[in-house]
Amino acid sequence: MTHNLVTNRVAGVLTAVALVLAIAAMGTETLPAQTFNVIYTFTGGADGNAPFGTPMLYNGNIYGTTKAGGASNNGTIYEVNFASRHEAVLHAFAGSDGTNPLAGLIQDLSGNLYGTTYTGGAHGRGTVFKLTLTPTVTYTVLHSFAGRPDDGAQPAGPLAFDTDFNLYGTTYDGGSTLGYGTTFEIAVDGTLTIGQSFPPGGALPHGGLCGLGGTFYGTTSGAPPRFAGGTIFQSLKAAPLYTFTGGADGAQPMAGLIGDSLGNLYGTTAAGGNGSFGLGNGVVFAYNVISHKLTVLHTFTGPDGSAPMAALARDAAGNLYGTTFYGGASNNGTVFKLDHSGNLTTLHSFTGGADGARPAAGVLVDAKGNIWGVATGGGASGAGTLFIIATAPDSR
Repeated sequence: MTHNLVTNRVAGVLTAVALVLAIAAMGTETLPAQTFNVIYTFTGGADGNAPFGTPMLYNGNIYGTTKAGGASNNGTIYEVNFASRHEAVLHAFAGSDGTNPLAGLIQDLSGNLYGTTYTGGAHGRGTVFKLTLTPTVTYTVLHSFAGRPDDGAQPAGPLAFDTDFNLYGTTYDGGSTLGYGTTFEIAVDGTLTIGQSFPPGGALPHGGLCGLGGTFYGTTSGAPPRFAGGTIFQSLKAAPLYTFTGGADGAQPMAGLIGDSLGNLYGTTAAGGNGSFGLGNGVVFAYNVISHKLTVLHTFTGPDGSAPMAALARDAAGNLYGTTFYGGASNNGTVFKLDHSGNLTTLHSFTGGADGARPAAGVLVDAKGNIWGVATGGGASGAGTLFIIATAPDSR
């Protein structure tokens, strides 16, 4: 079989698979309507500091990564049991095995976890790793990035699977150009292939890839000053599908995309919308791969949120959920819901105190509509929190 970044067997990001598994494991949980609860508060020490990746659910546990903390202060992979609220560090990064993971985890059907580290590894340019949970916890580096000119560097986004469980992703740096990032594939036999290297006109992919209709799509955040708007791209297609102007359409998408069956890709920009080029509080947008039309669904103003940095989530009814890094009542970020009519509801506005502050990760919506996420800062030690926003037991 030929492995490439354009395949008609794309299954998309494995968070979808993880969610299916989580439904079976956690679907009986009943909690009060629309209540915000902190599940765990990170201390900033051995248990981890600054969770950046969107958490995933499996077998009654929440799994994720922290950028820092752990035995060597290089970040961790953690597990939190929902019932007991007990946190366990499954792996503490030491350096040669990777450092500073910025993305969440994905999972195969055997329960193995996969992710990336932004730095560290054999060349200091980041890694792709696998963590086996059973029969024992075993950590394996699948690839250490070496950077230009033949390899990528600094993967910041989550990985994706196709139906054969080949891994796909992006790197923020590296590649054969001036170091504006790459897409890559790691086949099941461990072979790495660089799919494309980004030119200055479509530079610096910070999010992961989204599979839709047999093709992978993603965003680039843009290389200032000329290309600070960023782009939407189709894997292995040289020209961007869309280039953000920095005006009403937004600027600097830092997150990946999610798709629907109608050919729509949904995402956010960290800037633009209600300001001049490179300014503004960001937008939520939809881009249709058939009509090639971009529609702004919401423009943030500040009190309702500012600078969304993470990918969106979508419930069974098609409502969108996400986070903003700034804005809200205390300028410490928000969790929001955007309905079909474009009405935005702030589900939680972070205070910077015990509830957390400045979520850089997105949220996960489970089968009952409960919303799971992490705040990068805040909490008792300022090291971040793991939270749930519970919906009514009969909401699904």
